[in-house]
Amino acid sequence: MLSAVLAGALCAAPVLWSQAAVPWATVILLAAVYAVGSRTVRAPSPEWCSPVLLAGAFLLPPAAAALVAVPGALLGRVQRQPAPVRRAWRAAQLSLAVWAAAYAFRALSGPYALRAAENPVVPGFPRALAAAPVAALVLGLVTAALEGGVLVLAERRSARAAWCGRHLSALAPQLVHGPAGLAMAVLWASPYGPAAALLVLLPMYVCACVFALYHRERAAHQATIRALVQAVDIKDRYTRGHSERVGRASVMIARELGMSGDRLEALRIAGILHDVGKLGVPTRLLRKNGPLTPEERRVIELHPEYGHEMVRGIRFLGEARTAILHHHERLDGSGYPYGLAGAQIPEFARVVAVADAFDAMTSTRTYSRARPVETAVAELKRCAGSQFDPRMVRALARALDRHGWHAAVTADARTEARAEARTDAVAGAVGAPDERGNVPPPARAPLVRAAAPGPAAGPA
Repeated sequence: MLSAVLAGALCAAPVLWSQAAVPWATVILLAAVYAVGSRTVRAPSPEWCSPVLLAGAFLLPPAAAALVAVPGALLGRVQRQPAPVRRAWRAAQLSLAVWAAAYAFRALSGPYALRAAENPVVPGFPRALAAAPVAALVLGLVTAALEGGVLVLAERRSARAAWCGRHLSALAPQLVHGPAGLAMAVLWASPYGPAAALLVLLPMYVCACVFALYHRERAAHQATIRALVQAVDIKDRYTRGHSERVGRASVMIARELGMSGDRLEALRIAGILHDVGKLGVPTRLLRKNGPLTPEERRVIELHPEYGHEMVRGIRFLGEARTAILHHHERLDGSGYPYGLAGAQIPEFARVVAVADAFDAMTSTRTYSRARPVETAVAELKRCAGSQFDPRMVRALARALDRHGWHAAVTADARTEARAEARTDAVAGAVGAPDERGNVPPPARAPLVRAAAPGPAAGPA
C-alpha cells in the first residue's frame, strides 16, 4: 500500500513545478463534484460518478487529473477498519488509475475530440471517440490490477482468485463510463460550460440507483430461498444438501438443452425448492429409518401440493412453481399428484425429476447406500421413456461426461450399517428411487385430486 501511495504522489507531483498553466478551477470543481458524489447517502457506490474522473482525465494534464479523485477517496465511506489506511489506499489507487487513463487518452489523440467541440473544422473527432472507451478501460484495468495485487500480497490469495471473477467483471461498466465522461468533457469545454456537463451525471445516478435496487431485490429473493431450504434441511436432516445438489444438476441439464439467462436461473431455483413442501409433512415420517407404509407414502406424496401452495404468492419464482408441483409426475402417467403424462408434464418438472432421482441414487442416506454415478445414469436410462424424459436423461449424461459429479454423503456415519442393510430391500425393484429411497411400483394408479389442472397447466 505504501508503494501505491508513493507512486500516486509521484504521478501528481509534476503539477507543482510544471511550466504550463494548470487549470486549477477545473481541478477543484471536478474534485468537489466527485467528493460530493462519493458521499451521497442514497448512492449505491462511488463508482456511479466515475465519469467525473474520466472527464478530468480528458480535460486535464495527467498529473492534474490524478488529483481529482483524492478528496473523494479520503472523505468516502469505508465499511471496514482501519478507515484511514483504507482511505489512503483508495486515494492512491484512483490517482494512479486516472493518471494512466489520461496518458492513454492523449496517446490515442483524444484531445482532438475536445477541440472539435470548439471548432468543428478540426479533423479527427470521430476517430478520437474511440480513445474514450480505451481510456476508461485502462482506468478499470489499473484499478483491478492494484486491487488484485493487494489481495495477493496482503491476504495471500491466489492470482486467479484475485484477478478473475468480480474484479475483471467490474470492467464492463467502464465501457459505459467512457462515453459519459467524454460527453462531460465536451460539454465542459463547450460554450455551455460546467453546469451543462454536470447534467450528464443525472442519468448515471438514476441508472446506478435502479441497478442497486435490482441487486437488493435479488439479494432478498436469494435470502428467501435460503431460508426455505434451511427450514427443509433442518426438518429432514438426512437429506441435508440435497436441494442444492438438485439445483446444480438441474442447471447442468438445462445448459445442455440450450437454456440460459432468466430461464436457467429459474430452473436452478426450481431444483433448490422442489422439496419445500416437506415443511408440511410430519417430521416423524421424514426421519423414519424403516420402510414407509402405504398410508405414510400417501402423506409424503402430498408434499408437491404443499410446496406449490407455499410458494403460490412468490411471484418471482414464475415457471419454477410448476416444477415444485409436478416433479414427481411420470412420463407414463403413473406419477403424482395429478397423473400427468408425456408433454403434459411441464419442461421444468421433467428436468427436476431427473436431477432429483440422480442425486437420490448417488447420495448416502440412512435408508440407502450411494450408488456410483455410472450405475445411477444406467438406471435413469433404463427408466427413460416410462418414468423420465429421455431427452433430459441424455442431457444429464452428456453433462456428467463433460464436467463430472462430486457425490456428497448426507447421512451420519453411525447409520451406514443400517443403510447397507436396507439396500437389499430395494435391489431389483422397478423404477428409480424417489427422495426417500423408495422405488415406485411399475403400475401405481395416479392419485385423484378434486382440482386437477388441465394438460397445459402453467404457473399458478
